[in-house]
Amino acid sequence: MIRHKKKHSILSVVIFVALIVLVSRSNILDKLSHPLHYEKYVYKYSAEYEIDPYLVFAIIRTESKFFPYAKSRKDAKGLMQIAPITENWAKEELNKTNIDIYDPKTNIKIGCWYLSKLMRQFDDIDLVIAAYNGGSGNVDKWLSDNRYSYNGINLTNIPFKETRQYVTKVKQAMKTYEKLYKKR
Repeated sequence: MIRHKKKHSILSVVIFVALIVLVSRSNILDKLSHPLHYEKYVYKYSAEYEIDPYLVFAIIRTESKFFPYAKSRKDAKGLMQIAPITENWAKEELNKTNIDIYDPKTNIKIGCWYLSKLMRQFDDIDLVIAAYNGGSGNVDKWLSDNRYSYNGINLTNIPFKETRQYVTKVKQAMKTYEKLYKKR
């Protein structure tokens, strides 16, 4: 009876270790934490606005964890946490008077449109991500301040802790998305 229990315990440990090795090698956990929800809209609008789709997925993951009804304490809304000022600007630029910012298709379209504006303004992924979080006006100020930029083109330091952490999170998520899905 003791031998049977010992064999059963050893077999359980071997199976457990095999499962851990299998899970760690198959990127299952990374794929669960970095899903491709709303990929139809992400791919459509990232192509339309010439934005890297993995940047869009990374921003959605960081901003809302793919919850379409997310709302921040600053009243940013939806998957990509569109701020009211950006929503109003998009309504004007895109000739839309009545939009549902919580609708995933609409939210992703406006988010990609806004990212394309930032990309044309800054032409640098770090600056675009910083501007998406901290505001393009702040990024412009930081670039013209030698405490934060030595050349007016790149930031050497981001004074807002939240924005500094945000840039790191989004870039890490983007790198993970590329590693998991780029070969598709």
